[in-house]
Amino acid sequence: MMILIVVLLVLWLIAAVIGFAFKGLVWLAIIGVVLFAGTAAIGFVRRKALRR
Repeated sequence: MMILIVVLLVLWLIAAVIGFAFKGLVWLAIIGVVLFAGTAAIGFVRRKALRR
């Protein structure tokens, strides 16, 4: 499960970088940042739950 979360984080980060690199794709950067933050939050919560 953690491998999937890490892969998603990398994909969202790549999407954000591509979006910021090209002016016409700023919407892609915004979506990438939002999805990155959401995936990181879900990963953090699930990781804490597994420790218990």
